Amino acid sequence: MSDSATSETGPSDDPRPGGDPRPGGDPRPGGALRDRWSETLLAVRGGAGPDPTPYADNLLDRWAEPQRRYHTTAHLTQVLDRVDTLAGHASDPELVRLAVWFHDAVYRPDRSENEERSAALAERALPEAGVSGAATAEVARLVRLTVTHDPADGDTNGEVLCDADLAILASAPKEYAAYAAQVREEYGFVPDDAFREGRSAVLRQLLELPRLFRTPHGVREWEPRARQNLTTELELLSR
Repeated sequence: MSDSATSETGPSDDPRPGGDPRPGGDPRPGGALRDRWSETLLAVRGGAGPDPTPYADNLLDRWAEPQRRYHTTAHLTQVLDRVDTLAGHASDPELVRLAVWFHDAVYRPDRSENEERSAALAERALPEAGVSGAATAEVARLVRLTVTHDPADGDTNGEVLCDADLAILASAPKEYAAYAAQVREEYGFVPDDAFREGRSAVLRQLLELPRLFRTPHGVREWEPRARQNLTTELELLSR
């Protein structure tokens, strides 16, 4: 499981050294996430294959890279939790969960091709981990969908992934403010004026969408608060 394009900041290209999943849950730091990864991978491949743990360790190393402030293991956990909430809407929630693990696995805030590199990483790693070609292709498709967060009507897997990823927009005001501050920290290399202009453009684009969320739960529970949060942030940036 390697990504040579990001090897200068990423973990080792060889994920194989690692331990075995531990009965009763993994007590190490990140153990709960390792357990969730193992459960998902085993459910998707449905048979024997390589030890899931080294792949989890490699991905967790990526999600813990020092340039991240928002796109961290906390975000990974939150999106997985939101997929659990929305799972009944997806045609294959386990593939959506795999896509969550990969959707920001390659993340450099100064680059624009993160989603493509993350999808390519999934295309290399998942077959090695024992996942079928069809399942791998669906995971990679879902990861690429996070470029636009615009799934086609009826793409229930895509709707669940995109809604889960955007659910932070509907958080309580204090949590939303922390999210906005973390995004600013990730783009600390951008001057204030340029950041305000760019971020404001993103917020306006989101507010102009007819719907931010596509699942019934997202539309009902998250849409109103998300629009209020976006409007508030845009007003603050305009001051």
